[in-house]
Amino acid sequence: MAFNENGRIWFNGKFVDWKDANIHVLSHVVHYGSSVFEGIRCYNTKNGPAIFRLKEHVERLFDSGKIYRMEIPYTVDEICDAIKETVKINNLKDCYIRPVVFRGYNELGVYPLNCPLEVVIAAWEWGKYLGEDAIENGVDVGVSTWRRMAPNTLPNMAKAGANYMNSQLAKMESLLNGFNEAIMMDYGGSVSEGSGENIFLVKDDVLYTPHSSLSILSGITRDSVTKLAKNEGIEVKEEAIPREMLYLADEIFMTGTAAEITPVRSVDKITVGNGKRGPVTEKLQKKFFNIVEGEEEDNFAWLTFID
Repeated sequence: MAFNENGRIWFNGKFVDWKDANIHVLSHVVHYGSSVFEGIRCYNTKNGPAIFRLKEHVERLFDSGKIYRMEIPYTVDEICDAIKETVKINNLKDCYIRPVVFRGYNELGVYPLNCPLEVVIAAWEWGKYLGEDAIENGVDVGVSTWRRMAPNTLPNMAKAGANYMNSQLAKMESLLNGFNEAIMMDYGGSVSEGSGENIFLVKDDVLYTPHSSLSILSGITRDSVTKLAKNEGIEVKEEAIPREMLYLADEIFMTGTAAEITPVRSVDKITVGNGKRGPVTEKLQKKFFNIVEGEEEDNFAWLTFID
């Protein structure tokens, strides 16, 4: 989605005009990928704009920073308040929110700790990540030749900018091969995740998802779907999933802040189920969207209202 560039961005505690939110070309992050970030959605509910699982996202931002020895100079509550204020000052209803923490300008070299930390929050209108009709009709995915990183190479539990160079390779490959998205294997050859989404499979009414040890980012939407499924009496198993299960599954869907809950209609040009959104996927979608759009009671306390 293109930026309209008319808004304001929270930059180290102050709001600046969109086009003035700049950094130096010799900032550490430009050369070494030294950033951690989050993606958060705000939904325009019937009771007003509400941010989905705000505190959990911000806590994960701090966890990512801790892994990379980034001591964020704000508290979790201060960042939560700054995010709400960013949405409010830009008069946004439905929007995507991007808080990012990165190493700034001072010196160059792999050692990062002499470079200052910059903290930025931006928000803008953004539609469905995988297309407007993907939520109902699904997407076509291909298994990537690129694997996710082994846990002793880069920490998959950190939502770090550097990790997404790996995701970019898979995403570019998938689109060049005629798919909408990629599915990546982990370092041992088991199913891991998409280029920017977690993955679920349905087989014989049981919901399967890769275990958190299999080079995945433990997604907050993934956790939400797991909670919804269990609340609906659906059995959920977190375990290693072999590649061929992708071809035998009754249903597959991908989850993430951007993707929300998006069904998969084919993998490697092999049709999943009957090639349409399955009943388990549809049931979980309905519960999820009813909550985030304010049509159903938020019994999980997932929504933080702006006003």
